[in-house]
Order: sequence, then structure tokens, then C-alpha cells
Amino acid sequence: MSQELPAASTVADAAKTILDGIKGDKEFGAFRAASLEYSEDWQCFTGFPVVAHWSLEADAPALFEEGLRALALKAAVYALTADDQMAEIPIAVPVDEMTHAMLAQAQLLQRIADARGISIIHQTDQEHTDYRADGYTHECYRLAWGEPPARYWLDHEEVMRRRGVLAGLYESIGMGRSGREHTLSFAEPVPA
Repeated sequence: MSQELPAASTVADAAKTILDGIKGDKEFGAFRAASLEYSEDWQCFTGFPVVAHWSLEADAPALFEEGLRALALKAAVYALTADDQMAEIPIAVPVDEMTHAMLAQAQLLQRIADARGISIIHQTDQEHTDYRADGYTHECYRLAWGEPPARYWLDHEEVMRRRGVLAGLYESIGMGRSGREHTLSFAEPVPA
């Protein structure tokens, strides 16, 4: 018999405490700076670009906050269930992409988590990017911090629609499979 997800209000309370602990850590400033400096390596064709009028410089600080909240929610579910698969609650694609930039700061994040006695949960083959407004994650988030910003917390169906638009644009410049392959030889300049 499988365990049920904890009550959204319980997760919200735990997530707020976890997030406050992370932000209160002496290494949080370094962690934030390192995560936001990850910009030279943020080549993503289907995560961040689904945000309308996306700008790394303008959106990164707000998206960093959303990524922290997502990690806190997942850590809260794990703390309440001790089940890492259950803790992989649905997260919106752009927010999940931001968590990857944060997880790349492995040593800093691990030291913060260890100091606070929390577990940061993320495993690509188990993650769920099928977030939907009015779902479990949305309810937990809303009870913890109010309504999530719709700019970043996009419903799964809308993400898939936007990815379709992007795929067509990428194909038009010779990039197949949404940036996973291309036909560019680099022998000649690309026309402007």
C-alpha cells in the first residue's frame, strides 16, 4: 500500500521553515551569487525559453527565488515522508530549469543542507515537470507564499504548446530536436 502525500498545509509550514533556514545560512549569499553567475553555461532550448519575453539578466533573480521555493517544497515532502520518489512533486519547467543551475553549486548547497539538517531532492529520471495550477504543488505553494507567479509556474499543457512553437523556430534555422542536434557546418557564416 503506497503512502499518501502529506496535507498541503503541513508541507507549506515545513517548506517555509526550510526556506528560512536556507536563506539564513552563512553561505547563502555565496550560493545565490554562484547560482546567478551560472549564466555563461545556461544554454537551454526548452526550459527557460518557454517564458514569454525571456531575459536571463532580468528574470534570473525572480526565478532563483522560485527555484528555492520548489526545492523547499520537495525537501518538505521528503522530510514528512522519507520517500524521495514521493518528494518529486510536479514543478513547472522554467522553475525546474533554475533548480538545475542551483544544483550545479553542489558543494555550497550540500553544506547548507547539511547545516540545516535537510535533504535536497532531485533526480532527473524521477522528476515531474507536469505542474498544473490547482494541483498539489500549487496548493502547497499557495499556502506557504501566496499565488505563484504565473510567468514562471506555467501549466504543463502551455509549456508543451510553447515548446512546439520553439521547435518550429529552431527547425527553421537548422536546429533539430529543439537544439539536441543541428545541421550547421560552421564552414560559412550564418546569414543574418
